[in-house]
Amino acid sequence: MHMRILGRLTTKWHSMSRGFATKPSVPRIDEVGSGTGIGKITGGLRNNVDGSYTVNTPSTEIVTKLPPLTDPLPDLPEVEYAQPLVESNSATVTTLKNGLRVASEARFGQFCTVGLVIDSGPRYEVTYPGGISHFLEKLAFNSTKNFPNKDAILKELEKNGGICDCQCSRDTLIYAASIDSRAIESVTRLLADVTLRPTLQEEEVSLARRAIQFELETLGMRPEQEPILMDMIHAAAYRENTLGLPKLCPLKNLGAINRDVIVNYLKNHHTPERMVIAGVGVNHEELVENVENFFVKEPAVWSSKGGEDGTEVDKSVAQYTGGLCKEQCEIPIYAAAGLPELAHVVIGLEGCSHQDPDFVTLCVLNIMMGGGGSFSAGGPGKGMYSRLYTNVLNRYHWMYSATAYNHSYVDSGLFCIHASAPPNNVKDMVEVVTREMVNMASSPGREELSRSKIQLQSMLLMNLESRPVVFEDVGRQVLATGHRKRPDHFIDEIERVKASDIQRVAKRVLATPVSVAARGDIGSLPEIKEIQNALLHDGRLSNRRLSLFK
Repeated sequence: MHMRILGRLTTKWHSMSRGFATKPSVPRIDEVGSGTGIGKITGGLRNNVDGSYTVNTPSTEIVTKLPPLTDPLPDLPEVEYAQPLVESNSATVTTLKNGLRVASEARFGQFCTVGLVIDSGPRYEVTYPGGISHFLEKLAFNSTKNFPNKDAILKELEKNGGICDCQCSRDTLIYAASIDSRAIESVTRLLADVTLRPTLQEEEVSLARRAIQFELETLGMRPEQEPILMDMIHAAAYRENTLGLPKLCPLKNLGAINRDVIVNYLKNHHTPERMVIAGVGVNHEELVENVENFFVKEPAVWSSKGGEDGTEVDKSVAQYTGGLCKEQCEIPIYAAAGLPELAHVVIGLEGCSHQDPDFVTLCVLNIMMGGGGSFSAGGPGKGMYSRLYTNVLNRYHWMYSATAYNHSYVDSGLFCIHASAPPNNVKDMVEVVTREMVNMASSPGREELSRSKIQLQSMLLMNLESRPVVFEDVGRQVLATGHRKRPDHFIDEIERVKASDIQRVAKRVLATPVSVAARGDIGSLPEIKEIQNALLHDGRLSNRRLSLFK
């Protein structure tokens, strides 16, 4: 069988070889195997009778009308290669006559992301019932002056392959849409209607209220308690003022927030000087022209309602004070699923604003602390060598999670560690966290520091590969400073961080008043004075001896 197949292949090879314009020749001995290119002898076959060689040499006869591959084909356009542009990562900013800022950045691709970043959010709700921003998230992209309902908005987006989203943080409110860049006029008109001309029908407000109530009920049944705990630690750190106001709408305020309250808030906070319209992957002049048509020439619905309501925009500067916020409750309600009952504790200290010279150094320290859950699939870049993994989660089997957070705002910041463990380990858990926080001031190893810096740089660049992330970065930076710093700036800043900088910033953070948030069965939670005293010394609570085997 094998011989038959081999014979067929040999027959096929001989039939193919007859198609080439070649002729047999007998070369000199020094020519055999010496050629490497076209027209050279490249091999031979020994004749067993007289020992001579028979080889095939290329003929000079032209067998095709096509030009050689070394010559360019005629009548083809000249190849244009992409060139890196110096301004490719630079944002262009234009301020319109009404104070509205328009920022854009060029980006390759057929799709673009356009949206608004507004100087709004829970920190400005001090004279309003807390939770308005939560309502605005749920009411986004509903009926407007030119779109009768949400379906009409989605239909307008879908015909251009677009999607939309609205997100709220403590100091910003973002409306954004990603869409085909040829539909820039359509998406600008839509965003103007959504932000300046919503109808806010009573039925829509009622549906938003029910959605928020359901969300609050389900938050308590989830294993992840971060949304609730982050509200609590901010309330403790800023004494329920400015940045300490709740992001989640309290249950008691659901009935107090109605259409009139929301319209009053929008009238004072959705003003041109508090807005930045950012676009990524769009032509700047075209974006400015459309913004002038739909944001400047067409007024907001509340501008026609004259009269002053007496409510002013809160311009208070956030003041970090420290404090305690705790809630004794049963966690979780989902215990029937076989998951353990956990107590959650967050210990925080004053960080720095994103305009502070130590901002980048604190970001490196945050990556160095790292952390996560007690179970992780691992993998490159997940921080498995961070301090909270190597010194906490890998040493104390009863610790279920330990994660460092760094929240930075325009005028303040909060650095904190969230940890969870069974209720009977609460006191030990607090001591483990305080000792690690005190240990931040120790000199990091060269490899540890290098790993943290590289991880932060890679995270920054990886995130900026996403167009929506670039949009948010452009919008937030222009809103805060009026311009955008390029990624190169932050990469260089990270690279310049030294071990002495980490120690200096850690000591600065540890010298601030402590903030504590706790939720669950927390009867054994130490007093806040005891926690503060531990942070000012070696991290130990009342000279206790901590055991790995509890």
